[in-house]
Amino acid sequence: MRWEGNRQSDNVEDRRSEGYSGGGGGMLGGRTIGIGTIVIALVAWGVFGINPLTTIGVLSGGGGSPAVQQQQGPAQKPPASDQQAAFVSTVLANTEDVWGQIFQQAGARYVAPKLVLYRGATPTACGTGQSAMGPFYCPQDQKVYLDMGFFDTMQRQLGAPGEFARAYVIAHEVGHHVQNLQGLTDKVDSLRGRVSQAQQNALSVRLELQADCYAGIWAHYSQESKKWLDPNDIASAMNAAHQIGDDTLQKEHQGYVVPDSFTHGSSAQRQRWFMQGYQSGSVKSCDTFSSQNI
Repeated sequence: MRWEGNRQSDNVEDRRSEGYSGGGGGMLGGRTIGIGTIVIALVAWGVFGINPLTTIGVLSGGGGSPAVQQQQGPAQKPPASDQQAAFVSTVLANTEDVWGQIFQQAGARYVAPKLVLYRGATPTACGTGQSAMGPFYCPQDQKVYLDMGFFDTMQRQLGAPGEFARAYVIAHEVGHHVQNLQGLTDKVDSLRGRVSQAQQNALSVRLELQADCYAGIWAHYSQESKKWLDPNDIASAMNAAHQIGDDTLQKEHQGYVVPDSFTHGSSAQRQRWFMQGYQSGSVKSCDTFSSQNI
């Protein structure tokens, strides 16, 4: 991925030097989240994709109002010498360009999310974010949270190396932001407690697959304007999508697959919906909620 020399986003907030400690677990809806819940959320999360705070909210019973983010002083920018932060800022900037144009063509205005770099733990409007959760999006404050140590995890533990695989992670979380702006996040969340757990899981799968498709849309227009990808880059994203499929993760962690417990979709589904967005470049083609065959 030939990303150097392109515009970097001003919407990156660097909290890596703050040393925030959230204790033994995060707070969501006034409830303490224990380590066991985080582990369950980690498996359900599919390593990256679902907002793990949403998973924790389900496991903890939800309720109450989300924790208020406590931010001290002005937001810090990453140092100019940080190559990895420059990569993240460049990818985020390009998602701003792509989605800004898509929204403009639809007669709307795209409000870009902030991306927070942190280390270990950080306060969010959704509760305490922890690095064990992986990258996630918090709809309450419209921010993407990323501990960049996860990039090492992708390469060394998940078998998902490559810069474009990392870009796919960022674009997927931005896809959740797009869903939030569209009102889809609230619609799905409003059904929590009104449908069965299996039905809630099925809705989560459709939400996650749509975010994969939106990541594909970004890749489509990104490549169209920048010509900065080659076939190996797309292959790395497809490999990452395979590695984080619910069936692949369940086989690895427990030796068998339970489809009703899927929250993100199978490896084949995640790959297919990413490619759907990448090949079509059409938001309408990403309507996973109307699709009979996901």
